[in-house]
Amino acid sequence: MTVETRPYRFNVGVALFNARGQVFLGKSIPDGPEYVLPGCEWQMPQGGIDPAEDIIAAARRELAEETGVTEAEFLAVTDEWWAYDFPQPYTPTGHRLEAYRGQQQRWAAFRFTGTEDGIDLTATGADFSPEFSEWRWAMLEEAVAGVMPYKRQNYAKMAAAFARFAGN
Repeated sequence: MTVETRPYRFNVGVALFNARGQVFLGKSIPDGPEYVLPGCEWQMPQGGIDPAEDIIAAARRELAEETGVTEAEFLAVTDEWWAYDFPQPYTPTGHRLEAYRGQQQRWAAFRFTGTEDGIDLTATGADFSPEFSEWRWAMLEEAVAGVMPYKRQNYAKMAAAFARFAGN
């Protein structure tokens, strides 16, 4: 099977806004399975959607697995699926993402209602390993500018869809 004929993996991205309208960004762990360019390590939580899983439930699960955050008010979800291709070569041989051309994702927005001491990057789930080494709050446009180039178009669409929740 060629890269072009591989399917897209269903994925959900999570925009977690604080009370000031900033979004959560996590710094990708450099020795993880994803290809990360220096200077483009910061991204929002995201992950695969299980078969028949509700998009909002998947977003909450990914948010909890990657950040430990469980206290968040649902704000909105995008209606459309936006695809991006993985750059090649993308993953080590035998990695679970090797079977996919890229990801098609929808985005969910939440307002963080907890306290920052509840953010835990070592949170665990089934078959989980930490995604981020550190985290910070940032303006929405920083999230778009600082993510890996192959994800930037989806981040720009997400930023336009969720601009009303930002503190710009």
